Amino acid sequence: MNRMPVRLGLLAVLLATLFVGCQSAYYDVMEKFGIEKRDLLKKAVTRARDQQKEAGGEFKDALTRLQEVYGGTGTDLEKTYSKLKSNLERCESEAAQVRTRIKDMDRIASDLFAEWEGEIGRFSNPAFATDSRRKLSETRDKYQQLSASLRNAESKMEPVLRSFQDNVLYLKHNLNAAAIGSLRGESSRIEAQIQTLISEMNSSIAEADAFIKTLN
Repeated sequence: MNRMPVRLGLLAVLLATLFVGCQSAYYDVMEKFGIEKRDLLKKAVTRARDQQKEAGGEFKDALTRLQEVYGGTGTDLEKTYSKLKSNLERCESEAAQVRTRIKDMDRIASDLFAEWEGEIGRFSNPAFATDSRRKLSETRDKYQQLSASLRNAESKMEPVLRSFQDNVLYLKHNLNAAAIGSLRGESSRIEAQIQTLISEMNSSIAEADAFIKTLN
C-alpha cells in the first residue's frame, strides 16, 4: 500500500493547524497591546490601498517609457531598453506585492467576521444581538465590495504585464530601428490596457478610502 498520499495529507493538516495556531497567537499578542482585529483590518486595507497607488505609479512610468520607444524619441536604444526592462521588473514586483496585500487583508477580514459572528451568540439582550447582526451584515457587504474592486483592478495587471514582457523581450532580440517601427503598432493597444488598469486602480482606491472611514 502506498502511504505517500496519506503522509502528504497528514502533513497538510499539520501545517494548516500550525498556521491557524500562529494566527491565533498573533491575534492574542496584538489584543494584549490593545490592537483588535478591527484595527488590523484597517491597517491591512490601508496597506493594500497604498500598494495599489505605488503600483499605479510604476505602470504610469512604464507607459511613459513605452511612449518614448514607440515615438522614436529615444536616441540610445540600448539605454532605452534597459530603462524599460527596469520599469517592467518594478511593475512585476509591485503587482506581486499588491496580490500579497489583498490576501493579507482578506484573511484578517475573514477572521474578524468569524469572531464577530461567534460573539453575537453571547448576547443575553435580543435587541443588542439583532443590531449587532445587522451591523455585521452591512460591514461584510461593504468589505466584499471593496475586496471585489481591489481584485478586479489586480486582475487587470496580468495582461498588461504580459504585453510589457512581450515587447521588452522583442526589443532585446531586435535592438534596431526596424524593430521599433514594427512595435509602433502595439502602442495604442498597450496604452489602452494601462489606462484601463489605472482607472480600475483609482476606483478601488476610492473604495478603500470609503471603507476605512467606516472603521474610524
